[in-house]
Amino acid sequence: MNQFQIAISADLITKEGKPCFDETLLKEVIGRPDFSVTILPEGKTDITKQDADTYDALYLMLETLSIDSVSTPDLRLKLAARHGVGFDTVDVPGLTSHGVMVTNTPHAVRRPVATMAVTLLLALSHKLIVKHQNTRAGLWAQNADHMGVGLTGKTLGVLGAGSIGSEILRMMSPFDMKLIACDPHVSDDYLQSLGATKVESDAFFAQADFVIVATSLSAETRHLVNADRLKLMQPHASLINVARGSVIKESDLIDALQSGHISAAALDVFEQEPVSPDNPLLYMDNVITTSHSLCWTDECFDNIARDGLGSIISFADKRIPKFVVDIEVVKHERQSSWFSK
Repeated sequence: MNQFQIAISADLITKEGKPCFDETLLKEVIGRPDFSVTILPEGKTDITKQDADTYDALYLMLETLSIDSVSTPDLRLKLAARHGVGFDTVDVPGLTSHGVMVTNTPHAVRRPVATMAVTLLLALSHKLIVKHQNTRAGLWAQNADHMGVGLTGKTLGVLGAGSIGSEILRMMSPFDMKLIACDPHVSDDYLQSLGATKVESDAFFAQADFVIVATSLSAETRHLVNADRLKLMQPHASLINVARGSVIKESDLIDALQSGHISAAALDVFEQEPVSPDNPLLYMDNVITTSHSLCWTDECFDNIARDGLGSIISFADKRIPKFVVDIEVVKHERQSSWFSK
């Protein structure tokens, strides 16, 4: 039997050798006699040409996959399935040009990432971290120096109203905040159905008491939040990033926080990951930082694996997966040949 060769990121396997998601989902893949499943080496950061020549499908977490890796005359790779919604570590245009399909899991992370955004918003507004630290230090008398901010009547701005941004707006509806959103690709009517108002960029940053960044990373959105836009924000305003680190120009954010131009920030993502230990953001009292993992829950990873591994199963069974990043890839000779067999 000519088995379908699959390699899975070691980042998805615990030290005990078990998947960090529902084990039955992996057993469904391993249990198929027409599948051969390999776990990639621990600590692997880049997919090589040898990998691309060896496997039919890759299930990737943190690994980088570039056009160089698939520029090989013996290319076997046909599918790169991302465990998550982001695909900035994968050269989608380059892979598409070589007939390699890329999938992601946008629906699976919608609620977990939105919940993370709300968690960070509440932690900032209630000064959770400093109150936690003061309580442990026995500094009860300092509570009045760290008064939180009530949300009723305040303006929440969501930058990017796609799947995750829309879910954030839905979840924040009961908080009686004024909801605004900035996204050129979303209609006024759609945002109104979520209880939000569409606002153009400059007014958006000027009006919001809290800004949540939820837009995908692209050439258009890289450093979208920069010094010019941060200067538009009010001194009491806070910035939350649950998208990708490079949507914000980090050096400009550091300047804005150090100068007091904005009040606070909460960041689950950074321009450089893992974040450098000398990054000033790690040591600011008005910044909450987490390691691109605050949404990591059993619910989140089970949902992602169900869709991500489901894409691999669909592809192997000659069915186009549900979440293809660039559907134009199916027109490539390598893909059309695969699905027509």
